[in-house]
Amino acid sequence: MATAELPLEDTLARPLRDLRISVTDRCQFRCTYCMPREVFGRDFAFLAREQLLTFEELARLARIFAGLGVRKLRLTGGEPLLRRDVDKLVAMLAGIDGISDIALTTNGALLARNAAALAAAGLRRVTVSLDSLDDAVFMALNDARFPVAKVLEAIGVAAGAGLAPVKVNMVVRRGVNDQSILPMAAHFRHTGHVLRFIEYMDVGTTNGWRLDDVVPAAEIISVVGGQWPLEPAAANYPGEVAARYRYTDGGGEIGVIASVTQPFCRGCTRARLSADGQLFTCLFGAAGHDLRGPLRAGATDQALRELVAGIWSRRADRYSEQRTSQTSRTKPRPKVEMSHIGG
Repeated sequence: MATAELPLEDTLARPLRDLRISVTDRCQFRCTYCMPREVFGRDFAFLAREQLLTFEELARLARIFAGLGVRKLRLTGGEPLLRRDVDKLVAMLAGIDGISDIALTTNGALLARNAAALAAAGLRRVTVSLDSLDDAVFMALNDARFPVAKVLEAIGVAAGAGLAPVKVNMVVRRGVNDQSILPMAAHFRHTGHVLRFIEYMDVGTTNGWRLDDVVPAAEIISVVGGQWPLEPAAANYPGEVAARYRYTDGGGEIGVIASVTQPFCRGCTRARLSADGQLFTCLFGAAGHDLRGPLRAGATDQALRELVAGIWSRRADRYSEQRTSQTSRTKPRPKVEMSHIGG
């Protein structure tokens, strides 16, 4: 087993720097690329309350991860703001030595009413999902009849609370919302917020992914750059998943996350903790490593530290690099659903 001494690296010399913490597997949206209603319907069995890690358990594990090199935490879901009093968890995490950044990803539905409390608790940044400015397109994607205006209002409230610049994530799917690329870019230029286009990914096994539905990042950059010239910008930090581009007229920047056409596995420093305490070392992982069991069985911090270090040191994941054009034509291998580990 690997020692717990820093620097902790996996088999490809990738350090452990980022931890995404899912606080719930529930969401009030039924986005077609994440939680399609035909699968996550009225009878779907979500995690019971006793299966979820408590805030105290999450904070304890986050402290152990911080001791192994994690510096950034991101709260995810499902929809994390469905977890009651999540600002209290933020405050607990903000007090952990070594943690320099705490962020949260949300669909925006509950953000306006929670932004001030989250910022006061120590949240630094927020990412909001918004896949189109066209209500008909957006509602068809979120399948919850939630309007664009309320998401835009939430972005404004979050920025006013100090959670700025807001990152806005748009998952692009050919023939579904690719016509929204330019309107989205036009809207967020000169706002100070950062719009990020995400290639439609084959996360999980329920979203009907096909390679033909992917709009490549290069095409997205060509479309936006053809309207407003762009220039590449340097990464903000090692392992940043979004490739950055600046508008040459000073209109701000956009990002593209090209997990399908331009895999970035070799720079991945992320671990993911599901709401029920499973540690995943890849977004496309088939199975996690149980931390809740040892945690509730009385494992010491040192034992948990050694367990996590051993898991990371054996990590060899590089699914996106290994993905081929045959992925959608062959029997898919099992993969955890995005709603379980937060994307």
